[in-house]
Amino acid sequence: MKRRDSLKALSLTGFGLAVGPVEAAVPAPPDVKPLKIPGGRQKFEAERDAKLMSEKFFTPHELQTVTVLSDIIIPADERSGSASQSGVPAFIEFMMKDQPRNQTPMRGGIRWLDNTCKKRYGKQFVQCTKAQQIEMVDQIAYPKLAKPDMTQGASFFSMMRNLTASGFYSSQMGIKDIGYVGNVPNQWEGVPDDVLKQYGLAYEEREMNPGK
Repeated sequence: MKRRDSLKALSLTGFGLAVGPVEAAVPAPPDVKPLKIPGGRQKFEAERDAKLMSEKFFTPHELQTVTVLSDIIIPADERSGSASQSGVPAFIEFMMKDQPRNQTPMRGGIRWLDNTCKKRYGKQFVQCTKAQQIEMVDQIAYPKLAKPDMTQGASFFSMMRNLTASGFYSSQMGIKDIGYVGNVPNQWEGVPDDVLKQYGLAYEEREMNPGK
């Protein structure tokens, strides 16, 4: 499968402080960490994020399956690390809790993948050889080419691919991979000479050397 060129297109998807009367300070329980409110987030959003982060959706086996699949979709290369090295499995874990409608398709898809691999290879997907895993993925990676008995798997893999691409290309590693720089300070060196010449203009000495 071609990895990044086709995947880039798929992904490139304030503080609230309460003020009240002063009361006697009550120490927080030792195991309760103070809530951090990132820039651009409101308190209720930070509280929801913290709640979701404290919950677990994937079983260890499911998380291992997601990790293997994500690295098949975006493996490490000479430009950057793999999907799992960029934190994609944790991203997908969070998205399952943030968008519960995807939980059943995700969990059902992993179960379908394991059951199909058991029929073909006698073992679950993560226990298959690398060649067997790629052979299985090739059957579901292209929805229009998938056979009728592979349509559920193709639908599941499409969701996995979209989530993997979104997670990778919104991570620091993925942003560096595509060469996105964003707004950074630069040094203005004036209008290019060819443009000045085109309009019969030129900088004066005082403009070229303002400090003199």
